Amino acid sequence: MDNERLDLARYRLEKARNCLSVAELSLNSGFYADSANRSYYAVFHSARAVMALDGADRKKHSGVISYFQENYIRTKIFDAELSEIIQDAFQVRQTSDYQDFFVIGRDDAEKQLADARRFCANIEKYVHSFG
Repeated sequence: MDNERLDLARYRLEKARNCLSVAELSLNSGFYADSANRSYYAVFHSARAVMALDGADRKKHSGVISYFQENYIRTKIFDAELSEIIQDAFQVRQTSDYQDFFVIGRDDAEKQLADARRFCANIEKYVHSFG
């Protein structure tokens, strides 16, 4: 494994961990939409961490999601549950950010955070297996 790629993957994982921390703080402060947003970005940065190992990147969020699904879900490197998590997190973030009057409740924000933690933990374990 190229050290530069591994360093980039670790950097992106650190961004993901920071997003998880902010998601939890937002949740505990009653900012549920912000919590869901940060939960999504934790998932997004984790997916990009895996892509860094391949030397790949995409400019659009949909490109990151499709690359992850094609190269890591379909090949069974990761369980299909992670595909559901990334798709759901993206949809919630899109709806929350762009649809007027959409309200995220505490239960939904808690689910998003729990899913993001599970996603990130799987990715961290995989990245750390490279050194």
